[in-house]
Amino acid sequence: MHTSKLPLIALGMSILLHAGEARGAEAVTIRASWIAPVTNWASLLLEKKELAQHLGRSYLFEPVRFVGTPQMVTALANGELEIANLAFSTLPIAIENAGLEDLRVIADELQDGVDDYYSQEYMVLADGPVKTIEDLKGKVVATVAAGAAVDVAIKTMLRKHGLVDKRDYTMVEAPLPTMRAMLADKKVDLVPVVLPFALDPELRRIAKPLFYNRDVVGVTQLLAWTARQSFLDKNRAAMVDFMQDTLRITRWFLDPANHGEVMAIAGRLTKQPPERFDWAFTKKDYYHATDMVPNLKALQTNVAMMKDLGFVKNVIDVKRHADLSIIEEAARRLK
Repeated sequence: MHTSKLPLIALGMSILLHAGEARGAEAVTIRASWIAPVTNWASLLLEKKELAQHLGRSYLFEPVRFVGTPQMVTALANGELEIANLAFSTLPIAIENAGLEDLRVIADELQDGVDDYYSQEYMVLADGPVKTIEDLKGKVVATVAAGAAVDVAIKTMLRKHGLVDKRDYTMVEAPLPTMRAMLADKKVDLVPVVLPFALDPELRRIAKPLFYNRDVVGVTQLLAWTARQSFLDKNRAAMVDFMQDTLRITRWFLDPANHGEVMAIAGRLTKQPPERFDWAFTKKDYYHATDMVPNLKALQTNVAMMKDLGFVKNVIDVKRHADLSIIEEAARRLK
């Protein structure tokens, strides 16, 4: 090789190396789903972005709102979403029916029925004709979507009392924010309610709980963060950075010392008086694991209901579809 060409070759190699480094340093876009403001972590993370040390460096974050968890499965399959906060009910449907075999549970979102924390309510009119679950025979019941967590809970509870969907009652789908109006207008006889909608003063005035989520199956890993293994493998470093920032932010929200500011943030997000959010991240709220490690034992029990109701043919092995290594590594960094 002629020595006069060496500087040019070295320069060319340097440009290629730096170009490769620049491409490697591109921030990974992480789109995460949410349904209910304040209740779902993805709706809150950017409110404390000053705690996100890696945001804009190794990753970019985009919260995306959905009506319910079943729609998230389609988004995952189409590559339109990186992290989905799937309900226990949607997880086996996504894996078995939608073919997302590489879907993995990576973190906790919230749990229902833990000790004396909040448990989801299923409400009827306080002065209405429904006094017992058996009274729902021949009535109309609201749900968010077939296969959603509230849908499974309702069908499981009513089946325990001898009532079968389509044979003994009718189900209609409606968005969570419309449940109070549906019940008040007597378009339905039972509605599922979740936080923050459950604490609507007008709803509490006209309605009462007929049963609670804890009555159905006890502790429920109601929502969990999920992602596809292919994405995790390709972007592990960025995901650990993201989860480290997420843990730092979620721990801030869970700290009682910050409760006043939390209420102010919730009020601003929902355009409601801050005092309506005195429940947020207290015992009046769902249980949130401070380390964001999900309850896989409860989740295994929860997903078994999906087979019982005929939504899937098999009970998935939850541990085989979980990868907690990223959240565990992120937690170690914060120690």
